[in-house]
Amino acid sequence: MSRILIVEDEEALRGDLVDYMCLQDFEASGVGTAAELLDILRGDVLPHVVILDIALPDGNGFKLAGTIRAQLDCGIIMLTAHGDTESRVRGFDSGADIYLVKHTPLREITAAVHSLLRRLPQDQAAEDAPAAWVLDAVGWTLLAPDGQAVKLTATENTFVGALIANAGQPCAREDLASILSRRQTQFDNRHLDAVASRLRRKILDQTNIDPPIKSVYGIGYSFSAVGKIGNTHSG
Repeated sequence: MSRILIVEDEEALRGDLVDYMCLQDFEASGVGTAAELLDILRGDVLPHVVILDIALPDGNGFKLAGTIRAQLDCGIIMLTAHGDTESRVRGFDSGADIYLVKHTPLREITAAVHSLLRRLPQDQAAEDAPAAWVLDAVGWTLLAPDGQAVKLTATENTFVGALIANAGQPCAREDLASILSRRQTQFDNRHLDAVASRLRRKILDQTNIDPPIKSVYGIGYSFSAVGKIGNTHSG
């Protein structure tokens, strides 16, 4: 998961940015001083993108951008109230990749973060990518990220395949019932819930990992982790 660090002394804005980034599936955290930022740079867990204010109580964002750039290969977004041309030029000269003024919509800030993350070195991006669950649809086996195998029934295999194929979006109960009814007639909500419940218990019992089969209230079910369908069956 990509790590985003917000360096902003205005507590309300910092909180809004952290909350919104977390909702966008980033690992976001915030600090309010230059000293806290420098402590993080001395640590082992480093950010992939820094959103940086210029006016901090104990430091200057222009100088801090230069410090970050000298120590870390990451994206830097300056987010500041200073929107004049001179400040923008100075921001880029100090090492910022993107310069935004405060009150920029959160969606636009998020788009800027995504743009910077696409420029990450491929080995770093691969290192940070979460491990996937893999469904062997031929061998009726679900492989956990650590390689543990869960043997599935035909119905469970079809159920998991439908969830993974929906790319993380919830599958409606009606659609799942229709897919599973091809194997069993009159597949209703009670049967669907029973399949999901048994499968969750089986995954937890056999792998000791939180099952990625999640109930979505009012809709149906989703596969909450990274998943893909492959054929690892050897015969």
